[in-house]
Amino acid sequence: MQTLWLAAVAILVAVTSPLCAQERPPRPLEAHDVKIPPYEIRTLPNGLRVVVVSQHEQPAVSLRMLVKAGSAQDPAGKPGVAAMVGGLLDQGTARQSSEQISDIIDYVGGALGSGAGTDLSYANILVLKDRFDFALDLMADVVRTPSFPQEELDRVRTQALSAMSVNMQDPEFVADAVIDRLVYGFHPYGLPGNGTPESLTSVTRNDLVQFHKAWFSPNNALLAVVGDVNVEEAFAGVTRAFGDWQPHDPPAMPPAEVPEPTRRVVLVDRPNSIQTEIRAGHVAIQRNHPDYMALNLATKILGGEGANRLQNVLRSEKGLTYGASADMDAYKLTGSIIAETDTQTSTTGEALRLTVDEFWRLVREPVGDRELMGAQAYLAGSFPLSIETADDIALQVLNLLFFDLDVKELATYRDRINAVTSADIQRVAKQFVKPGRLSIVLVGDARQVLPQLKAVGVDNVEVLPLADLDLTSPSLRRKVAVPSQAPGR
Repeated sequence: MQTLWLAAVAILVAVTSPLCAQERPPRPLEAHDVKIPPYEIRTLPNGLRVVVVSQHEQPAVSLRMLVKAGSAQDPAGKPGVAAMVGGLLDQGTARQSSEQISDIIDYVGGALGSGAGTDLSYANILVLKDRFDFALDLMADVVRTPSFPQEELDRVRTQALSAMSVNMQDPEFVADAVIDRLVYGFHPYGLPGNGTPESLTSVTRNDLVQFHKAWFSPNNALLAVVGDVNVEEAFAGVTRAFGDWQPHDPPAMPPAEVPEPTRRVVLVDRPNSIQTEIRAGHVAIQRNHPDYMALNLATKILGGEGANRLQNVLRSEKGLTYGASADMDAYKLTGSIIAETDTQTSTTGEALRLTVDEFWRLVREPVGDRELMGAQAYLAGSFPLSIETADDIALQVLNLLFFDLDVKELATYRDRINAVTSADIQRVAKQFVKPGRLSIVLVGDARQVLPQLKAVGVDNVEVLPLADLDLTSPSLRRKVAVPSQAPGR
């Protein structure tokens, strides 16, 4: 019995010791060898760049088209146009109605989708091999001759307005939307890609037609053909379906100034909230910047997979949250680094202070080998998952082409990750991370949060009632119409 009691005490001491209380991730597994399937890239005479990846394991073919225009190309004053164009590409064409398209893709057992993002619009089709020519014809019809039926536009508009109303009651959505607006200012990346109630209400069918006419052309698009099809068969099919698509130059966009990192603190008031959403970040670099890899690893160390200082401090050491992270978004023209977490209302000030402290520590202190190796091991180890299928390979190649990068980078990805040193991390942190100029957004109960912010030295806080929020206003505050006075008064 005494032996059993001593063993139990030893186990209890081990479990409750400070070392075991720390959440230590397991050591990474050895990286698997990566074999990249062969692919071929050609450009049609009309400028359409085509990537073909042959993969004969399954009798299916996937088509992916990217058009280099998204919400960043929305007409002035009308955010949401690109999103509507993307959503309606497959909802009716010059030859087929929405119902006919839906019925025929179901009949052949395929899948069809379309949409838009920040820098691009897209359409995807997946069919069995024997329907390859059908898929090419349908893709050409959807991308080249969408009809944007008024009834479909009205339906999509109603759905978007309803979703927007629901989203504005979600503190996470509000925090994300406001931090993007603060970080990017009035650069197109800072405006709501899905539009605002006012802009969506004003969008007309002609707006969609003009956007499509301006930006959808073969010399402004990329197409991937992936699956059980040989290279020559694929290029012959693409030439047949898209060879007569006439090219034209896309519009010359006026240069949009990327704002410098600017300190601004906005507290969106949600009375009686039991927790606070916290965001902190600033503008960073575009995807094809030569320091992208090093700054991406630095961000992983701050709050990403493989290291995550924010998670270690805010959750493991202080128990202030269930999760904390930092992400680097890198777009065509610029990018951002944004940290996010949530915490109980009563601990908002402490959580914000610790978050900002970690930005400062990344700049001031060299990164240790263990943290760097952890971030590198995660990126290198997860890379095979991103090229697991032929479709994944095609997507990776399309992304490299879209961002004007060398496709050969795919084969050297791991080597470039492991070549980054601690000195590189400190260099890019000092150059691009600006803790003193962080934009900060909090969504919570202002009455309880404001005193905490003052206690941790955060001043010049703009308090904004949620009902007054307007992302298109410089002040972020909705303008209140002033009633005109009657004559003679």
